[in-house]
Parts: sequence; structure tokens; C-alpha cells
Amino acid sequence: MIEASRATVDRPTREVAAEAGGAALRPVLLCLAALLALAVWSYWPVVCRLAREWRSNDDYSVGMLVPPAALYVLWLKRRSLERSRLRPFWGGLAVLALAEFARWYGLTRLFESAERYALALTVFALVLMVAGIDFVRRSLWVWAFLLLMVPLPGRVHNTIADPLQSFATSGAVFTLELLGITVERSGNTMVLNGDTPMAVAEACSGLRMLTAFVVVSSLFAFVVHRPTWHKATIVISSVPIAIACNVLRLVATAMLFLWASSATAEKFFHDFAGLVMMPAAFLMLMGELWILRRLELPAETEAQSHPLVVGG
Repeated sequence: MIEASRATVDRPTREVAAEAGGAALRPVLLCLAALLALAVWSYWPVVCRLAREWRSNDDYSVGMLVPPAALYVLWLKRRSLERSRLRPFWGGLAVLALAEFARWYGLTRLFESAERYALALTVFALVLMVAGIDFVRRSLWVWAFLLLMVPLPGRVHNTIADPLQSFATSGAVFTLELLGITVERSGNTMVLNGDTPMAVAEACSGLRMLTAFVVVSSLFAFVVHRPTWHKATIVISSVPIAIACNVLRLVATAMLFLWASSATAEKFFHDFAGLVMMPAAFLMLMGELWILRRLELPAETEAQSHPLVVGG
């Protein structure tokens, strides 16, 4: 009876506290929205060029989904954010100064990526200045996630794309030989059974799949209710899972080169296989979560068999 009465009293108290937190958050959000609108206006040329690259560069087209996904995550965390201690943090000015330096560097050195990262850093600095440290701490994942909207700098892209292309070719050669198919490799070209050449182009490196699946896995890691180390494992493992799916895609295409025709294989690679890769990668991710859950079972069983006794 006492516990029931306490729950009856506590529930309205929590609701009142949530309403008070929401009321305190509204003016902060209005001020923040005004400052962010000014920041977008200031960075408008950068925003336009960034949107243009999302539309024209398939490797980074997933970037256009990052800002709305970040807003969705903030909406999911609204109850937690309403309970945050809203206190302006003027140390955010130092972060804003760093963002402006990055922007200046990008303008003077014609380094587009620096301006784009400066935009993301400016958003973070404004939130830190207006809402404070506790608000940022509760939503820190969102600000890290926002960096995924920026395409990799050209030098980094080239550094990653070439090894990815080579690794995809090596993985396909290894898998095909396991299946009993004779493969001769020359650079990124495979000769199947001695008479069927198949070139692995740069577009087949898997970078597009990699960037897209990292974004999807990062969003999924936030939404799923798992321990922090599970979430970190999900994000980290998205890289090898994406690479493995691309290798399987190349293997399936190579087998079609042998058993069907080059036109059928190319159509499969660009159409059907492209649609199947993301669901296949997600199924691998779900399998990984199943394994992680099984790894926790012994500890849970032991805790249930030896319950904690409080008091005596």
C-alpha cells in the first residue's frame, strides 16, 4: 500500500518536472534555431556545394540523410534533453573560433572539406554555447553522427578507394578459387577459367556500400537498446560487413559472367545485387547482435541463480 501510494504521488511529480523541463527548453531551442539559421545563411555557398555533391557523387549520396536522421534522434531523446541542466557555456566560443579558423583555412587554401567540417563544428559550438555542457553530453552521439554528412577529403578518398578495390579483387579471387573456379589475376582484372576476363573497376571498390552502411549502422546502434560495448561493436563491425558484402557481390557477378553473359552479369551487379547488398549486410548485423546476446547469457544466468540479498 505504501509503495502504491508513493508511485501515485511520484508519477504526477515526474510529469510536472517533465513539463517544467519542456517549458524551460523551448526558449533555448528558439534562440538556438535563430542562431543556426544565421549559421546556415553564412555558410550557404558551402551548403549548396555540399548538396550538389550529394546529388552527383554516389559514394556520398547517403550524406543527405544524415541531417534529418540527426533531428529524428534528437526527437527520440527529447525526454532526456528536457531534464538537462540548461546553462550557457561560454567555452563554446573557443570551439566557434576553431570552426572559423578551419573555415578561413579552407577558403585560403581552396580546401573544400575544411569548410564543410567547419560548418558541422559551428553547429556544435552554437549548441554548446546556448544549451550548455549537460545538453551536449546527453546528445553527444548526434554531433559525432553529423560528421558523416561530410564527404571524405579527396586525398583520404583516394587513400581508401585504391586499397578497397584491391582487397575486393583479392577477396573475390580467394572465394572463387574455394568454389573450384580457376582465376588468374592481373592487377584488378580477373581471368575466369582462362578465357573470361572480368575487370573490377573503381566503382566496384565498395566505398559506396561502406559509407552507406556506416551511416545505417550508426543510426541503428543508437536506436537499439543494448550495452554501450554492443553499440560500439555494431559501428566498428559495419566496415568489415560492408566489405564482405561487396566481395560476395563480385563473386556472384563473376559466376554470372561464366554461366550467363557479360550483359546479364553487369545488369545483376548494378541493379539486383545493389538492392540486395544492404538487406544482406543488415542480416549479418542482426546475426552479430544474436551472438553478442548469447555471450551475455552465462553472466545473466549466474546473476539469476545467485540473487542479491539486501538487508538481513
